[in-house]
Amino acid sequence: MKTTLITICAMLFAQMVLFSQDSTDVVVKRTYTTKFLDGTASPAIDGLIDDPGWEIVEWEGDFIERRPDENTQPDHKTKFKIIYDEKFLYVGIRAYDSDPDKIEMRLSRRDGFQGDWVGIFIDSYHDKRSAFGFITTAAGVKADFFSSENGNNEDENWNPIWYTKTNIDSEGWTAEMKIPFSQLKFGKAKEQVWGIQVDRQYFRGEERYAWQRIKQDTPGFVSEFGLLDGLLNLEPQKQLEIQPYGVAKLETYEAEEGNPFRDGNDSQITGGLDAKIGITNDLTLDLTVNPDFGQVEADPSAIALDGFQIFFREQRPFFIENQNIFDYRISNSEAGNTFGSDNVFYSRRIGRSPQGFPNTADGEFVDQPENTAILGAAKFSGKTKNGWSIGVLESVTAKKYATIDNNGERRREVVEPLTNYFVGRLQKDFNDRNTFVGGIFTATNRDQLTPELDFLHKSAYSGGFDIKHQWQERDWYVGGNILFSHVIGGTEAIANTQQSIAHLFQRVGADHVSLETDRTSLTGTGGNIQLGKVGNGNWKFETGGTWRSPELELNDIGFQRQADDIRHYTWIGYQTLKPTKTFRRVGINYNHWSVWDFGGNHNSLRFNTNSWQNWDNNWFTNVGFNYEPKQFSNFALRGGPRLRLSPEIGFWNGYNTDRRKKVRFNVFHSGSKGVDNSYSFYNIDFGVTYQPFNALSISANPGYSINMDKLQYIDNIEANGNTTYLNGTVDQRTFSMSLRLNYTINPNLTIQYWGQPFISRGRYSDFKEVTDPLAKTFENRILTYSPNQISFEEGTYSVDRNLDATTDFSFGDPDFSFVQFRSNLVVRWEYIPGSEIFLVWSQDLAQSGNPQNELFNDLSDNIFNDQKPQNIFLIKATYRFVL
Repeated sequence: MKTTLITICAMLFAQMVLFSQDSTDVVVKRTYTTKFLDGTASPAIDGLIDDPGWEIVEWEGDFIERRPDENTQPDHKTKFKIIYDEKFLYVGIRAYDSDPDKIEMRLSRRDGFQGDWVGIFIDSYHDKRSAFGFITTAAGVKADFFSSENGNNEDENWNPIWYTKTNIDSEGWTAEMKIPFSQLKFGKAKEQVWGIQVDRQYFRGEERYAWQRIKQDTPGFVSEFGLLDGLLNLEPQKQLEIQPYGVAKLETYEAEEGNPFRDGNDSQITGGLDAKIGITNDLTLDLTVNPDFGQVEADPSAIALDGFQIFFREQRPFFIENQNIFDYRISNSEAGNTFGSDNVFYSRRIGRSPQGFPNTADGEFVDQPENTAILGAAKFSGKTKNGWSIGVLESVTAKKYATIDNNGERRREVVEPLTNYFVGRLQKDFNDRNTFVGGIFTATNRDQLTPELDFLHKSAYSGGFDIKHQWQERDWYVGGNILFSHVIGGTEAIANTQQSIAHLFQRVGADHVSLETDRTSLTGTGGNIQLGKVGNGNWKFETGGTWRSPELELNDIGFQRQADDIRHYTWIGYQTLKPTKTFRRVGINYNHWSVWDFGGNHNSLRFNTNSWQNWDNNWFTNVGFNYEPKQFSNFALRGGPRLRLSPEIGFWNGYNTDRRKKVRFNVFHSGSKGVDNSYSFYNIDFGVTYQPFNALSISANPGYSINMDKLQYIDNIEANGNTTYLNGTVDQRTFSMSLRLNYTINPNLTIQYWGQPFISRGRYSDFKEVTDPLAKTFENRILTYSPNQISFEEGTYSVDRNLDATTDFSFGDPDFSFVQFRSNLVVRWEYIPGSEIFLVWSQDLAQSGNPQNELFNDLSDNIFNDQKPQNIFLIKATYRFVL
């Protein structure tokens, strides 16, 4: 703690004595006054801006360069007009260009942001924290998003219905937009004032121009908007949209002889409904009945040997849109290394794979559901003119059965109970939008747990309170959150939770926790508190602390890697505000972390310094170095004693070439090793993207990693009244390569392909047991078995520890080779705004390889063998009724 105070004081002193570029500038808010189309015909959206309606207002210009050289005159002028009628806001933008033939018109799917573009950002709540963004590229591709947290959180999955056209002429290019008021949210005042910003990306120069100046060292985006005046007597437009869908699906796979459930193919036709209902102009109710996510790209393959769950991002449209309002990360920090993906709400718990599996006898076959059906879900969200942000999500997933066949006789067993999920989120802005407080509450309730499902919690509840206060033009902030969890279940369920990798109450030598097998509930807490400065000058910093009590359990509806953790973190960063002859921008950072458990054990001390560079040729590079002189793990022995790990050094380094080029590359590699060579890790990812013409983009991203660890956990073995903490030396090699092809026929018709071959192979040797887990040197922590003490026969190792010709214990061969190939081919046609047809072909092949084979030979042998992969063909059609 003393080190932290010294660091903060040094930072504050530097802030006072160093000159910060542009830190004393006063930026004047600009105002644009629009007019109502009273008796004048509304303009046709053709990209020409030549209709009589545009003549009722004057052009507005005088844009300023926003980056890289902030507050300088742009190379090319930009101007715009805004008018409106009863139902629509119209925006016309002219982007001058001295060489129109070089305007970059790259095609992409919606939200691609490729090439030259212009956009308007509208803070119709005028809360200085949230905004609706509407962007069009020179090629006519739409991009739109909802921005929250003063621009720090952007929801690109918000897809409103609006209209745009562009046109190239001798002076540059023009864009027209028609935005329905029903897609915006605003109050009922007779005279409205909104925040607006108009931006332009000049692609060839990699420059951004803005109507309202926003300084480089400003800590936000939306709060700095200019003003839109002249909006009179607007009638709130309540939104009512209904979108039914139908899906025809055919699945083919390798038939299994004798298995009645795997005859080679399955087919089905299903349907469902999505709807948006504007309860008020501020609040929207989203409904879905039997949603289908068949067109969603498959998760990338991954294997983790540490036992912890792997975080995968949400990809399902219903849960992605407006997810920012439900976001409640436990300990997000600028410093990182605080389990930033941990969240009170993790939507992928809803509709997960069934958690149970039936008990079967030899010769029985099982038809196990792949996913739990979502019977229905409702999402009520929005923000009122008084600053209340509201989010309520309710979902019910079906009771699912596995069918077991025994020579034609069939029975069913429940593998997932009927489950109700609830999430409620509330937040309030006040103090001129400089302060907000909020809360969250979640509930998971499972109905009628059968004896086979007694390992699940009957109920799980969590909740929290968060606050943030900003001052001095939002340059400084203090904030934090506190949360609780309470899970209820049978003794088996609660015992399982106590012994799970996130808790390990049974671990040896941990006096502050203990396994209690008669408990029927657990209650835990967590939280985060931080102080920081993010604006007004070159220097930034953040310091804080976060904790998770031993009984905190969020994984019924949230995501949590581990409990029993207290962390302190500090981040200090410096960045330039003006480009030089060498750099457009450059920054350097320092971080440190310290970790304890609730027993007072100091488990980690870690330091990092890193730098990032945006070079004058628009290349991006970064480099970072880590040093961890102290490292202990409560989890490495999976219930065994606390284990000392060797001090670690590490690095990372990346390169990205100019993204404007037709051919562009990126390389990122990282590594770490114990200072005593007890372990090492190296990973390299390489990427190349080729865009031969505007409609086609091809990319390949191979990655290769080597994990060498002399203390890789294998098992805890009970024998002769003792526990052996069995470990070994693992040589793990992993290779994957993501392949992507995007072909855009026009902004509404695209073809996309993604494929990923993946293999991870691990070979174990030098088997050993941990004998003195806290010994300072690696050799003194372990006993390595000699060739006379261990033998291998028919896939089993036998250990004779004391060489008395009697086997003390045995264990299976831990070597592995996992091979998988996944791919998606999607044709998407938005035949009218908001209505789509998808043609999808998905393929999945996964199996075990031979760990003794060479890595790439094993990969090709298993992908290109005669085994038939699982293929899914589907056609999905939606139609969006706007009422």
